[in-house]
Amino acid sequence: MEKYVLSVDQSTQGTKALLLDEKGTLLCRADRPHRQITNALGWVEHDPEEIWRNTLGVVRDLVEKAGIEKACLAVMGISNQRETTVCWDRSTGKPVCNAVVWQCARAAGICEELEKKGFANLVRQKTGIPLSPFFPAAKLAWIFRNTEGMAERARNGKIAVGTVDSWLVYRLTGGKHHQTDYSNASRTQLFNLKTLTWDPELLAVFGIAPRCMPAITDSDGDYGETDLGGWLKKPIPIRSVLGDSHAALLGQGCLKPGMVKATYGTGSSVMMNTGELPSRTDPGVVASLAWKLRGKACYVLEGNINYTGAVVSWLKDDLRLIDSPAETEAMARAAVPEDTTVLVPAFSGLGAPYWDSRARACICGMTRTTGRNEIVRAALDCIACQIADVIEAMRRCADTPISELRADGGPTRNAYLMQFQSDLLNLPVLVPDQEELSGIGAGYAAGMAAGIYDEDIPEHLQRRSYMPRLPEKERLERMKRWHAAVQMIHSREGQEC
Repeated sequence: MEKYVLSVDQSTQGTKALLLDEKGTLLCRADRPHRQITNALGWVEHDPEEIWRNTLGVVRDLVEKAGIEKACLAVMGISNQRETTVCWDRSTGKPVCNAVVWQCARAAGICEELEKKGFANLVRQKTGIPLSPFFPAAKLAWIFRNTEGMAERARNGKIAVGTVDSWLVYRLTGGKHHQTDYSNASRTQLFNLKTLTWDPELLAVFGIAPRCMPAITDSDGDYGETDLGGWLKKPIPIRSVLGDSHAALLGQGCLKPGMVKATYGTGSSVMMNTGELPSRTDPGVVASLAWKLRGKACYVLEGNINYTGAVVSWLKDDLRLIDSPAETEAMARAAVPEDTTVLVPAFSGLGAPYWDSRARACICGMTRTTGRNEIVRAALDCIACQIADVIEAMRRCADTPISELRADGGPTRNAYLMQFQSDLLNLPVLVPDQEELSGIGAGYAAGMAAGIYDEDIPEHLQRRSYMPRLPEKERLERMKRWHAAVQMIHSREGQEC
């Protein structure tokens, strides 16, 4: 009987289930969306019970769609949206409130309070990331302060907390396992990058009871067994848990220091493997863990960008310059070559490496020849320019040279964008023939832990290569125009780092 690897990618918009065969080939995928619960204050929440139901449902959808026997499922891996925070009752397994999504900034006041008390440097030194409501520490502090009896119940061991991976592992194992992995732990702002443990001082600063925290487990460790809510006659082991960006790094095969991947989505995560020791950082990028596999911790540098693929959505939905993202490649190629239009998409501030929440978007450098094609090209160009800025910040921090960029996500189908990215970086850009690198990476990790795959499994992906061909003078001129436009809107007094 053939063995299949099941991977669940629980993301911000929905839950995907992927089926991989014994060769690591992605055979089938199923999806279920979930609600985005928002209010007038800008809070963003998810219903943890809906995510749990969808996880069970999407796996059943997958097996039915693939036409396989469910008894052929051999092992399970999980990748998840990072930073989204869940709290539940240990005895009932029921959430005590909705999950607070990574996008939600309701805890901004708590961060401001802690910064005034002088804790910002302590947080950055211990965790590698700047004090921010983006991360679970402040979200948990807000929940504890604003849910009656919560703090006391947590101190008494009656409450369990964690990111979405912990919630799913708890429910999948019938409450037997309350665990998270090192990649997700490193994004909580409660994890010490040097000791690789929950930090007692940080837990105290944020008012989080240590008893409510999950056990930290290797990313390819033992997370118990699941019968998927009673659906399987024989339980299967859960043998990998990874944050989605980290799983994509693994799926891309970025296993050695100096290897870099960029995931192009609504926003973008650029991540660089820095090896077994933390790298120094500058204010533009943050340090965290890639994973802990086979007992060895691996560190990364990361830069997150707010608007990349979302810029194309803005062209379609707001400006109505295009009917489909697929049109942008031909339009960019048809633009007047000499046009100097630059778009800086700071619609909600600038992300890495500038971290300026006060900046606002601009279009500049237009001439009489500027039209639809030129604006569309500027929108694609700004995606590549932002990625180039983050990689340049990583170059300043890392001791290892960068030899290529591995790219994934929907926008990588745009050959103009990928070629321009290669030109700006003056590096090869490699694009795999699969888009679901987060789910694939978690599946690879689970399959390796179960002895189904060898360690070289990520190199089985087929990749298209883009090689730099823009003359050096023109490359420098394009980046000079981009940086001049950024400086027009970038207020250094607004920096958050």
